[in-house]
Amino acid sequence: MELLTLEHFAGCLNEAFDASLQGMEVPFVLVEARPLQGLAPNALRAPFSLLFRNSSAFLFPQQTYAMRHPKLGEVGIFLVPIAQERDGFLYQAVFN
Repeated sequence: MELLTLEHFAGCLNEAFDASLQGMEVPFVLVEARPLQGLAPNALRAPFSLLFRNSSAFLFPQQTYAMRHPKLGEVGIFLVPIAQERDGFLYQAVFN
């Protein structure tokens, strides 16, 4: 599989990535894709961060989710809950 980069996700802003959780399809909407500072010598890619919004009242735990997107196919993304909003939660994924 090709190493994922910021460019893969930049064209997917405001689109849903569906995660299969206990037999249900749960949408996580990509709301931000941004580069991170610093690049280690010999790094295979520039680091970046993704923010996903989920409108469920349930807080999903920090873990790797198999997420599906029409353009990217199925990718494993480690999500960490970082904030609660009025209408759900924000989750961050960091790629370095």
